[in-house]
Amino acid sequence: MRLQGKVAIVSGGASGIGEAAVRLFVDEGASVVIADVNDELGGALESDINGAGGETTYARLDVTDEAQWQSVVADTVAKYGRLDVVVNSAGISIPGRPPTAEQTADGWDAVMAVNAKGVFLGTKHAIPEMRKVGGGSVINISSVYGNVGSRGGTAYHASKGAVRTFSKAAAIQYADEQIRVNSVHPGFVDTPMTEGLHSQEGVRDERVGKTPLGRMGVPQDIAYGILYLASDESSFVTGSELIIDGGMTAQ
Repeated sequence: MRLQGKVAIVSGGASGIGEAAVRLFVDEGASVVIADVNDELGGALESDINGAGGETTYARLDVTDEAQWQSVVADTVAKYGRLDVVVNSAGISIPGRPPTAEQTADGWDAVMAVNAKGVFLGTKHAIPEMRKVGGGSVINISSVYGNVGSRGGTAYHASKGAVRTFSKAAAIQYADEQIRVNSVHPGFVDTPMTEGLHSQEGVRDERVGKTPLGRMGVPQDIAYGILYLASDESSFVTGSELIIDGGMTAQ
């Protein structure tokens, strides 16, 4: 029970990496708010976990909306009495992964709003509540594409790079209050967001070929890293980037 007594909010918690983190957190003793815009999946996940004896609450959250973040945080504390962990997992990618010359300004703004602004808002509104309990852990989901480039996905790379550096800045700013901020950098993982891309001819084989461990990642691979950063086992870890990519960026 590595998270016994802790309370967490997981944005993007209804599916993919966020869902895997929610399930693992509950298994390890946490009470978890599943924050997402997919009411159907979020409600189904809440029912599934609570029916098995876990403790979750689904909350609708558009991570680009500051007022909604304030409401979700306030409701979480009102129900559970505290906030110890926030996982900023919500993210989007533009179909076709346009390179710079083909990237539209509207597409850029949409990706940056969810992937970067959403992380900023989630971190910002966690801090006051974590102060009240003497510290906490903010875990921001970036990507290996926040560390290295590729042939496409200009906005995605920029947004995930922003998450990486923002996390380091926030970690330094709040370290003396025992509020830890770290980023997690998944490699190629099968999730609902990547399903369309990975189903395109040759893409999956190419990505597996770039991964020394020889397989695609699954959400639980990433969730175990998130669990470590949420737990007291990582109490001396802040401002770090945890790369979970099957060896891809070690080459």
